[in-house]
Amino acid sequence: MKLSSKVQSVENRGDYLAIKTDGAQFQVYLLDNNIIRMRGTFQDEFAPEASYALVKTAWADKTDSLMADERQRVQPLPLDLREDADGYSVSTEKLILKINREPFGFEICDKAGNVLHKDLPKRSFLQDDLGRSYHYSTMGDHNFFYGFGEKSGELNKFKRRMRMHNTDSLGWNAAKSDPLYKMIPFYIDFDSQLGIASGLYYNNSNDSTFDMDSEHSNYWHRYSYFECDGGDLDVFFIAGPTIKDVVKHYTDLTGKTAMMPKASLGYMGSTMYYTELDKDADQAILDFVDTCKQNDIPCDGFFMSSGYTTGEDGKRYVFNWNKERFPDPQDFVNKLKEKGVLLAPNIKPGMLVTHPLAKDFADADAYIKTPDGQDDQVDQYWGGAAHFVDFTSESGRATWAKFMTKQLLSLGITSIWNDNNEYEINETAAKVEADGVHATIGEVKPIMPTMMAKTAQQAIADYDPNVRPYLINRAGFAGIQRYAQTWAGDNRTSWTNVKYNIPTILGMGLSGVANQGCDIGGFDGPAPEPELFVRWVQNGIFQPRFSIHSSNDDNTVTEPWMYPSYTKYIRDAIQLRYQLIPYFYSLLHEASVTGAPIMRPLVYEFQNDPKTYEESFEFMLGASLLVANVVDKGQTTKKVYLPKGADWYDLTTYHYYNGGQTIEVPVDLGSIPMFLRTGSIIPESKGLMNIHNDTVENLDVLVEPTTASAFQLYEDDGQTMSYKQGNFLTTDISVTPSQHQTLINLHKQGNYDSKLKHYTFRVGCPDIAPLTIELQGQPLAQFLKFDKFNAATEGWFFDGEKRQVIIKFNNVSDSDIKLSIESSVKDLISI
Repeated sequence: MKLSSKVQSVENRGDYLAIKTDGAQFQVYLLDNNIIRMRGTFQDEFAPEASYALVKTAWADKTDSLMADERQRVQPLPLDLREDADGYSVSTEKLILKINREPFGFEICDKAGNVLHKDLPKRSFLQDDLGRSYHYSTMGDHNFFYGFGEKSGELNKFKRRMRMHNTDSLGWNAAKSDPLYKMIPFYIDFDSQLGIASGLYYNNSNDSTFDMDSEHSNYWHRYSYFECDGGDLDVFFIAGPTIKDVVKHYTDLTGKTAMMPKASLGYMGSTMYYTELDKDADQAILDFVDTCKQNDIPCDGFFMSSGYTTGEDGKRYVFNWNKERFPDPQDFVNKLKEKGVLLAPNIKPGMLVTHPLAKDFADADAYIKTPDGQDDQVDQYWGGAAHFVDFTSESGRATWAKFMTKQLLSLGITSIWNDNNEYEINETAAKVEADGVHATIGEVKPIMPTMMAKTAQQAIADYDPNVRPYLINRAGFAGIQRYAQTWAGDNRTSWTNVKYNIPTILGMGLSGVANQGCDIGGFDGPAPEPELFVRWVQNGIFQPRFSIHSSNDDNTVTEPWMYPSYTKYIRDAIQLRYQLIPYFYSLLHEASVTGAPIMRPLVYEFQNDPKTYEESFEFMLGASLLVANVVDKGQTTKKVYLPKGADWYDLTTYHYYNGGQTIEVPVDLGSIPMFLRTGSIIPESKGLMNIHNDTVENLDVLVEPTTASAFQLYEDDGQTMSYKQGNFLTTDISVTPSQHQTLINLHKQGNYDSKLKHYTFRVGCPDIAPLTIELQGQPLAQFLKFDKFNAATEGWFFDGEKRQVIIKFNNVSDSDIKLSIESSVKDLISI
């Protein structure tokens, strides 16, 4: 065993500190005021810098050329190294890093003296006799742990031991299964006693383990630890003090969420059933789209399972079209486009040895190699023995892109579904190119699906630079959010999973992956019973990736109309999803700029309310909307906790509640309990049925005005890359309340020619109805009869049932808009 117990030397090398201990040696960088890097190795030399995850660095990296379009090279902060009796220290504007001499360990404090992180004394960094490296951290009695990427169970991972390892987890249990498909070695440590959050990211793609006080030894203070099977202990400390701050700074480091096409937020139909039909699978999919329309169910896409690639021997061969099932792929794609539906075909990186293109890839040197580097590695895959494309090699990426372009992109397909890409290769010593570093698959396994997504993104850009790619990934590593929307694989049909899929998605959002979802209705197992299916859809409409997808084992197909007497509930829920599309799209843009999750745990928005720390199943959609879905069988009432720090408007009963209390509301099968936070603004598109083909000309804006608030509405064409050249429009909507007046301002910036022609504002009036309303300083007409108001182009009407004033007016595209709502009491009696 090797243990770092005392400092032998500390040297300031300008950009970094070089530290030698009697165990490991370290490099310390002050990357910025919020991020400190502590990189350790027990080897004589550090491994080459070669990260596929980092987009912000302060050092040369082997992947700099590959990542040139997305990586920022910064100058690290200057090092003012100070020494005292206990050791050494360096500082940023916000943080102090202490290097304790003996026993060796790092300690990080804020400028107020609060200890944010401390290594476990006498057991900080060690390597065991099997070559596994460990980093131990102290913890107290008030720590909550969030993040860790794609994990089962409740949101807080205190007392959990979790494995970081990509695996194909068919039928996984959302309450207990571990590991799953993605590996994101990052977590948020929230010290509730201090009220301060911080994060640790381990830039290591070897298999690893986190233990968050599951293990206990009486000989040590309480601790958590990270253990990795190989590689450096490359630790990034990420400062808060809020959870929001930690997520923002972590995504500064690993990248923001990709700005997907607007239609990616629509309903994506899918099932394995259609592509496994003996023939005419294309007609079955087209009929599915038509049936959605007949049932008034919006639909904007279809995820096409891999049965379309089936060869004559019944095996799946990527980039192959089965002509019995799809006789004319080009005609099929064209017809879907006419209907306003994108096609996302499933592709897999394992090339069966019987694949017709197997030799083409071998000749191009595109495969992962055997440990001696002499042959192409073969391992088990779906369908038998297979080779695996090496996406860390230029030849692998180029060959993959070549055939993707020929067989898919040339048909006008710009949405790609990357599946079965966990790279479960038993021979972990198999060789990969690693862009010149020459690593083993065991060192970079989760990198492969991430680079598979980057390859698709680049291939689409090369084929048509103006097209905005839509990529969907099942596996990945830290940074996958830069390329793909993700989903949590092949879940099992059960009440457990509909409920516990919620904290899985929330944890991904806190791990930088804002655009995530789970298969609605359950992928594996029997068809969901009617009540379960309805509840799953009602919950799924709030997930950024919304797709009903199934491979039922009882010969059924999970479709919106599978239970005719329940179809109305499914239809109403999906139409609600489409009503919220302007809100979703603005939240997606926010994620692309700040890294903020779209679905957010309550603690993200209400960090000062202790009752939110353990809440796993209620969540916020953006900052404004609290969702408390019914996710347990047979419920007729639902208990809802309303966080302290705001008051809440029930969107079902139109009743106001004070925050900081648990209420119980009645529910029926159509209920979707939602509560509007005071000081909220939600843009909506009522009546939207297809994102591709419908133009939203009237924007409904729901406003709760009792607290000053602001929201940024984002618009662009939703399809192209022109937003990168500034062709977008932001409208900053601000609300300023006072005793008798509410001012609403719309400030517009950008070059995009908005298609909005009309606004309808629905503004809460909990205490008093308006007396007068002015638009641009001019009075708007008041209507006392709704039918006359409904027929008018502009004016206002007070809805007494909802306690809302409805204000209609035409958009003024080239100027800001100002609304003034006067609410003083009109005296009708005094002379």
